[in-house]
Amino acid sequence: QVHLVESGGGLVQPGGSLRLSCAASGNVFSVYAMTWYRQAPGKQRELVAGIISGGMSNYADSVKGRFTISRDNAKNTVYLQMNSLKPEDTAVYYCRFVQSGLDAWGQGTLVTVSS
Repeated sequence: QVHLVESGGGLVQPGGSLRLSCAASGNVFSVYAMTWYRQAPGKQRELVAGIISGGMSNYADSVKGRFTISRDNAKNTVYLQMNSLKPEDTAVYYCRFVQSGLDAWGQGTLVTVSS
């Protein structure tokens, strides 16, 4: 099993920045993918950004140029640097971890963008 711990959410003004972290512990293999999703009130969960072991990443069009996903393989941790935040970025952000035979989700961290 793999345990995920997310952190970094909070309240920020429009135009501000936050950095989310998701640390994986337990039976972590050397090859895995980690992805950030978000779910706003009344909306479906959507993919925000993902990164694989080799470092290739992808982003939702709505966050390209503003968000950056990165990972520290030594710490089994993925980060989501969020800049130029907008009110529409308000959501619960979830980390997803996928490796051979395992698909796990974090508990979610709330990001609120408001003045």
